[in-house]
Amino acid sequence: MGTGTGDKKASILTYFRDEWKTLLVVTITGILYNVGMVLGPWLEGLMAQCLADILQGLSDASSMLRLCLFYVLTIVFVQGMRALKRLYVRRFANDVDRRMKKTLYRNLLSGKIAKTESERGEVMTKALSDVDDCVEGMRKFTTELFDTGVVMISYLVVLFAQDVRITLLALIFPPVSYILAARLKGVVTGAVATAKKEVSAMSATALDRAEGALTYRIFGLEEVRDHLFEDELTRYEKAEAKANVLSASLMPLYQAVALLGVLPIFILGAQNVVSGTWDIAVFTMYVSVFLKLAVKSSHAAKLFNAVQRAQVSWKRIEGYLSEHEEEKWKAAEPSGIRIEHLGFGWEGQKPLFEDVSFAVAPGEIVGVCGPVASGKSCLARCIAGELPHEGTVTPQGEGVFSILGHDPELLDATIEDNVCLGSGADAALALQEACLADEVKALPEGEKTLADEGGSRLSGGQRQRLGLARTLCHRRSVCILDDPFASLDAGTEDEAFRNLQSWAKEGGTAVILISHRLAHFPELSQVVCLADGKASVGTHEELMRTCPAYRALFELSEGGEA
Repeated sequence: MGTGTGDKKASILTYFRDEWKTLLVVTITGILYNVGMVLGPWLEGLMAQCLADILQGLSDASSMLRLCLFYVLTIVFVQGMRALKRLYVRRFANDVDRRMKKTLYRNLLSGKIAKTESERGEVMTKALSDVDDCVEGMRKFTTELFDTGVVMISYLVVLFAQDVRITLLALIFPPVSYILAARLKGVVTGAVATAKKEVSAMSATALDRAEGALTYRIFGLEEVRDHLFEDELTRYEKAEAKANVLSASLMPLYQAVALLGVLPIFILGAQNVVSGTWDIAVFTMYVSVFLKLAVKSSHAAKLFNAVQRAQVSWKRIEGYLSEHEEEKWKAAEPSGIRIEHLGFGWEGQKPLFEDVSFAVAPGEIVGVCGPVASGKSCLARCIAGELPHEGTVTPQGEGVFSILGHDPELLDATIEDNVCLGSGADAALALQEACLADEVKALPEGEKTLADEGGSRLSGGQRQRLGLARTLCHRRSVCILDDPFASLDAGTEDEAFRNLQSWAKEGGTAVILISHRLAHFPELSQVVCLADGKASVGTHEELMRTCPAYRALFELSEGGEA
């Protein structure tokens, strides 16, 4: 993706640089924690020597008590620094995750990334997963930089200070684990990349199978598509299993190789004790420090795998994360819309509707209704330019459209992110207008509660109102709402409709309201009724007199229940 004037090319280093204050706290607490880790083996060695002295009558219990007390205080301090460091590492990861996703939302939805609407939804789903993997790799790198890097340097200083020869012999083995990890880098990276491709392929196949279920059934291709999906699922399972096995099972191998260095320590270290070069305290401390070093070495090898996984994800999303300095989120200017002689039909079939003409003024709400399969949703997509059609759709002025389908696409993100999409807008206000604020407050984490993929944690009515809140949050000059009050009780529908009226009037937004619930249609200035391929346009009173189809629909749905 190319970047224009004022664009910042995405870079991993940018995220580290911009979070320098948080990372400064991580650095200070990380150094104190990991240098303090060296005190543990030293005190353990002193206590072992003290115990030997007590048994020989060279010391008393009070000396051991003092050492134990100092040991406990050291552990409390070290673990306190560890907890503080982890808190700020998590804060760093959360801030980066939020920033990446907001940039992604902005670029996809503002058109900075040249994708069709369907492609944008597919890219969004894939990219959110890649952002999570990338941020997790950054978090592990930041953590292990101190938990592995700093502490290993401290351990090495202690080991070399005691015996250079034994240390050099013991340290032959940990680098072997690094070399092994480097050699397996290509295998791990390739397996992870293949698994991600299979995830995308399976998602696309599943979506196609669901959306085209009726078509496949009509043409007798249902069984064929089922077999294709099963084949894709099998490939995905194999690829994911291979990637997970390689990522998770290699650490024991790295650790076993690194621990082989204990052999020369036991042989040569015992000789040092016998010769009097070392005492029990030094030997115990040396063995303890080396074992900790070996374990940390395997962690470093594991870190390589985590970074490799993050690199795969970063390469996939890098082109979507350029930051646009001049990007501005603003409401569209008020403008109406005129639809003239609109017609649509699937190829080779009778037109769903034809010669549909009506206009919507700024701040006005026009209702659209009709029997099942009369073409209401297709009419909405034609007006929004998503389907080819006959006739003309002429915006008056800026003419920026927003459309809310009857099954809104929700992201695997928080309630707040699903509403704001990185715009920095007030999610609480939009949720209040959609009559969802009180229910969101009752959720475990409020606006920070995860909606999960497709909003699976929410009820049908909550998903619809969350989609409505997102639409209201991002005002456009023309707003098309396809059944936004589905699954609502009469009282909630009344409140939501009043809020919609105020929202449209205050912002001058032209609203096309498609609904099978007609309780509020008498309050609308204009109603469009689709039936038998034709459109009847007029006020509620006019259609009740002249359009039998509308009268039947209204009488059936009186009180708002269809």
